[in-house]
Amino acid sequence: MVNYQVSSYFANPNWIITEKNGFMNHPSLTSSRFFLKTSISKAERTIRRKGGVVTTGSIIAEQSFGFWTSLFDTHHYRLIGGIVIHCFPNKPNHVNRNILNQKLNNIREFRNRVYHNEPICFNGNAIDFTEATNIKTEIYELLKWIDANLTDYVEYFNGIDMKISMANNL
Repeated sequence: MVNYQVSSYFANPNWIITEKNGFMNHPSLTSSRFFLKTSISKAERTIRRKGGVVTTGSIIAEQSFGFWTSLFDTHHYRLIGGIVIHCFPNKPNHVNRNILNQKLNNIREFRNRVYHNEPICFNGNAIDFTEATNIKTEIYELLKWIDANLTDYVEYFNGIDMKISMANNL
């Protein structure tokens, strides 16, 4: 979805390659250490090291969640004309870039905690699933803002509530 919006903005399906020397190289991104450009270069090296061919699709596949969420950071968002907000056509009118950015970063940070095997269900020594439940709610909210049917699809595969219920009954 984000790729589609940015491709549309640049009228270029290969923007992720060509913009490495375009907006991703803008002097205003010095403070971010050119995060997007660096991510693309890293992906290209990884693809080549694995013997693959560097294509738009292979670079997109190599990008982290952080790459995509960073397009909602003010410094990147401005350079792409705010186009990524259109990924959420069903969002309420009061929801702006800042709110989306906060929600996406909350989800990204929680995901990183899970990935790094950090505890996600404790408050001190007590079992507490509040944060996990809140993140699930934020994910569902964002999915609804993309497409209301996505929540039904995801709910079919969702086992979170059952796992939390089982853990609470231990």
